[in-house]
Amino acid sequence: MGKARKQYHILVSNDDGIDAPGIYALVNELKKLGAVTVVAPDKQRSAVGHAITMNYPLRVSKFYKNGNFFGYAVEGTPADSVKIAVRTVLPQKPDILISGVNHGSNTAINIIYSGTVSAATEGTVLGIPSIAISLTTYDKPDFRVAAKFARSLAELVLEKGLPEDTLLNVNVPPVKAKEIRGVRITRQGKTRWDDTFDIRRDPNDKEYFWLTGKLEIVDSSEETDQIAVMNNYISITPIHFDMTNYAMIPKINRWRLNRLMKH
Repeated sequence: MGKARKQYHILVSNDDGIDAPGIYALVNELKKLGAVTVVAPDKQRSAVGHAITMNYPLRVSKFYKNGNFFGYAVEGTPADSVKIAVRTVLPQKPDILISGVNHGSNTAINIIYSGTVSAATEGTVLGIPSIAISLTTYDKPDFRVAAKFARSLAELVLEKGLPEDTLLNVNVPPVKAKEIRGVRITRQGKTRWDDTFDIRRDPNDKEYFWLTGKLEIVDSSEETDQIAVMNNYISITPIHFDMTNYAMIPKINRWRLNRLMKH
């Protein structure tokens, strides 16, 4: 008889909320790979970045889907969900964490705002190999291709491993599997949001502001995540949470900053 495959334990989270269709598609695929535990925000928490809850209680409740237990809903952020999963909910650290499948792109500048990426970042901080995966559309999403790719990639990561400070940020174009041209290892692209605020009035005639805007592509290199996805490639960007600009350190050293202390 052949050697039995190890039973992996997979932690799943997201920022779209535990009832989002993307996480449901992902869990269905990952169950083919191992045991899955879902610990995710109880509602939509997109664009909260790596926020954590410190001044309010965190409540965790069991969540059921179609009458069956699905996972644990956390009244907090994606980072909260991963932190409380590893420190409280789970009896031991999982083998891998997958965050997603996110509804919308998490390329370029969006990475710093993304709760999806932040859930994976928190996993990395806690010493867990982690992947964030997003489907780059809001229009009639079909999460099946992204979910299947996440399972295949997770299996490879479990075999090969990741550096302790690095996660994989994956973005999948919103096309059929046969239309995907391949996989590209990319770097984070450079974009910026041209933000505007619509001024509106509520039913009580009180003024409020609604954020809108458009994304401007600054770097159109084929090596970037944004362009890869636009060209129907799956983008995989290895990222880490060390934000130090190492090239700037010797330059600032030449400023002779100690002179400032003499004034």
